[in-house]
Amino acid sequence: VQLQASGGGLVQPGGSLRLSCAASGFTLDYYAIGWFRQAPGKEREGVSCISINNSTIDAGSVKGRFTISRDNAKNTAYLQMNSLKPEDTAVYYCATVPGSGSYCSLMTERYAYWGQGTLVTVSS
Repeated sequence: VQLQASGGGLVQPGGSLRLSCAASGFTLDYYAIGWFRQAPGKEREGVSCISINNSTIDAGSVKGRFTISRDNAKNTAYLQMNSLKPEDTAVYYCATVPGSGSYCSLMTERYAYWGQGTLVTVSS
């Protein structure tokens, strides 16, 4: 089981980025997926998650700006981030856990498999 997060970079405030989370060694179809972030000196926090049947949960801080999605045919999940703010600066991680129905969670302890992070820096 391997997850590869990519797509991070430097972007100006108000800009957009799309993060990708590619899975290998297993099929994402049966897994809930979560995106998390960790800023310097802060705990890792949940950003968005998506269930097997595409139900989603977004943290209040990103609601209306970030959109999580999944493409099972490509075995990949995405996080579209718009209207980025300096406080969105963090290392972003994707994670998965076997799931069912509408289940997903923004709690880190619910996830079994983690990818390496990708750094997002929002600065002018």
